[in-house]
Amino acid sequence: MVSASPDEGEEKEGPVIRDKRRIDPETGKVREKAGEKDKSAAPAAPAGEAAGAAGGAGDGDAAALQEQLAERLDDLRRLKAEYDNYRKRVDRDRVAVREQALGQVLSEFLPVLDDIGRARDHDELTGGFKSVGEALEAVTGKLGLERYGEKGEPFDPMVHEALMHSLSPDVTETSVVDVLQPGYRIGERILRPARVAVADPDPDAEPAAKPAAGDDTAASDAADESADESDDSGKSDE
Repeated sequence: MVSASPDEGEEKEGPVIRDKRRIDPETGKVREKAGEKDKSAAPAAPAGEAAGAAGGAGDGDAAALQEQLAERLDDLRRLKAEYDNYRKRVDRDRVAVREQALGQVLSEFLPVLDDIGRARDHDELTGGFKSVGEALEAVTGKLGLERYGEKGEPFDPMVHEALMHSLSPDVTETSVVDVLQPGYRIGERILRPARVAVADPDPDAEPAAKPAAGDDTAASDAADESADESDDSGKSDE
């Protein structure tokens, strides 16, 4: 029979002493910890794989930064376009409000300007009244008030108001033949249309006959002959 060892199956009793000294008393060297032994035992990764991993991470970060930069640039362009449109709209509204307010004020002076114009037409704009009238016209002109409406200009229903209509052989298109009341405007804004009398071409009127080239020659020859006869008669009288 084989007898079991007295140490088998029995737990050792007594204190367990672990030597945790960093310096080995026998060799005098620094002892290595278990974790450091595992790290030193682990094989080092190849240098090429480490560089590849670092390069891949760098490319990903660069692509993400480029995408964020493109988004920020798009936001900046959109914001700038919105600001430019807002500024143009504000400037346009400011000009429109100014013209509207100025037009309301100058509209009150139109009857006075009409009286000044009628006095000038009747040669009654003299003395101090003439100075005041010219000064008023100069001030309203500086503020942008423009008078329009002249005889002979083509009729435009956008700026003219026709009060009288007739036919005339002297016009080739619908034209203004008389200005009953001048019009006034500020820029493109019409304060009052010009009230006019218009005339259309007369379809029954015969066009003026133009002399032919032969007729001109005959007329000139006849004039020369009459001039020669007058000269001869003058010499015979002598």
